[in-house]
Amino acid sequence: MKTYSAEETRALGRRLADQLRPGDTVLLRGDLGSGKSELTRGLAAGLGIRETVTSPSFTILNVYESGRIPLYHFDWYRLESEEELYELGMDEYLGGDGIAVVEWPDQCPGALPEDALEIRLRFVDETTREAEIRRLGRFHGVDEKQLTGEAT
Repeated sequence: MKTYSAEETRALGRRLADQLRPGDTVLLRGDLGSGKSELTRGLAAGLGIRETVTSPSFTILNVYESGRIPLYHFDWYRLESEEELYELGMDEYLGGDGIAVVEWPDQCPGALPEDALEIRLRFVDETTREAEIRRLGRFHGVDEKQLTGEAT
């Protein structure tokens, strides 16, 4: 599916939030500027999170608890190893009581749960992004028609 603006990418995230459950992990794959943070902002809005959602590039993890389900927003771009993730105690947030969103999951593949929702975002042009959504393992069903909404 494609989105044609940052707002449409956020709207996709809002619709996704309606289908996620505590303990779910969403893996966001894509180059810089592909829309990972915009999608996460929409997801946070869909969960009712009131804080401003920023990229956790330097902190590795931002925790948002003001919504109906906590959101754990990871950015593993700067991690050097899975051990670093474990040493910081951040692995406890995966599969916990909230929804974990992981940007750059390839940095720590051994730390990823088998059951997750993978979203690959691809930069098409200045405003257009293509999103490919795939369930991994026994991740529960996601209604892609509901996700499509006005973003086709």
